[in-house]
This record gives sequence, structure tokens and C-alpha cells, in this order.
Amino acid sequence: MLGALENTSIPSKSVDSLSFGRILRAPETGCFEIVRRFHMFAVIRTGGKQYKVAPNDVIVVERLDGDSGAAIEVSDVLIVGDGANTIVGKPAVEGAKVAAQVIDQSRNPKITVLKFKRRKKYRRTAGHQQDVTVLRITEISAPGIKTAKAIPKKPAKSVDTPDNEKKALATETTAKKSPAKRVGAKKAAQKQSAAKNSEIISSDKKAAKPKTLKKKEL
Repeated sequence: MLGALENTSIPSKSVDSLSFGRILRAPETGCFEIVRRFHMFAVIRTGGKQYKVAPNDVIVVERLDGDSGAAIEVSDVLIVGDGANTIVGKPAVEGAKVAAQVIDQSRNPKITVLKFKRRKKYRRTAGHQQDVTVLRITEISAPGIKTAKAIPKKPAKSVDTPDNEKKALATETTAKKSPAKRVGAKKAAQKQSAAKNSEIISSDKKAAKPKTLKKKEL
């Protein structure tokens, strides 16, 4: 069934899907169609390496100049595409640019380099830590393709509780704390009653002691 649906033509205006290959109902025909969502992407080259990026992507590249928060523009773009159109550069796409923001200047985990020659008593050990830059892609632009910008994430809304709810919370906390005070008062009363009982018992013991008779004089 999926193979038959894939061969059908996808209407230009169809319900967009958040995942690839999801079956949705097209509004024009009323039939089920396989609709794919395509994001604009680009392949850039920096530091002798190639990276496939899209808006809002975070990548780690070789060290680039710039402080944290600075804007960087990469003009060495090899491929740009938005799903419908794809432009391949020869070797780079003319006029294409990828804008990014520096998140952090960091270093990769340390690696150990070992050189060893057997039977020659030759052993050399060295460590290396590569400097890297963390970037967030903010914009992709190219001639003939609509510019794609990163959508900023909305901050979480702080829910303010009304005054009545705050008062109810305060009363609940006081109610929770009050039993502890009562327990403390009960313990103090028990200690006082125990002290009184011990005094009474000691007095009773003194009163119950038998009188010793004096020996008769010879």
C-alpha cells in the first residue's frame, strides 16, 4: 500500500508533516498521500571539513576567531537545498552564505599520541587537545532560494498564582508546622509529670522506711 501511495503525485498545497514519510490527508483531493517535510539545508566547508547544517543546528568546528556571542559568516557553501530546489556549487555556490553565532570557544578531550619502535629502545608519548568553536546556525541564504532563518525558542511562561492560592498555601504550611509544636508541648508535659511522679515515689519510700529499735542497755 505504501509503495502505491509513493507513486501518486503529491499536491503542491498539502498538510505538512513533522516527520518524514507520514501519511496525511491532502485537502485538495481528500485522499491519503505521503507528505514529506523538507527543511532548508546547506553543506559548508571550514577547517578542511564539510558539515551539513540547517537553521538552529549546533555544530563544533575547528577554531575560528570570535568571542562568545559574536556573529560569523561562512561563504564557502558547497550545496544549498530546500527540498524543491538543490543548487550544487562548482565547487562553491556563488552568493550563498551561512550565518552563525559563536556559542563558546572550547577544546576537545585530550588524546595521547604514542610513538614506539621495537628493539630500538624508542618510545615517545605526547598529548594533544584541539581548539574548537561551537556555533549555532542562524540563517541560510542563496540566490533563487528563500532565506531560512532560525526560529528563536520561546521562553517558558511563569505561572503567577493568585492571592487566594498564595494564602491557601500559607495556611497549609502553617497547619503542617502546628502539629510539631503540639508534639513538643506534649513531650514537655510528659517530662514534668514524670519528674513529679519520681518525687512522689521517693517521698513514699522515705516514709515507708521502718524505725530501727535501740538496743537495750545491759
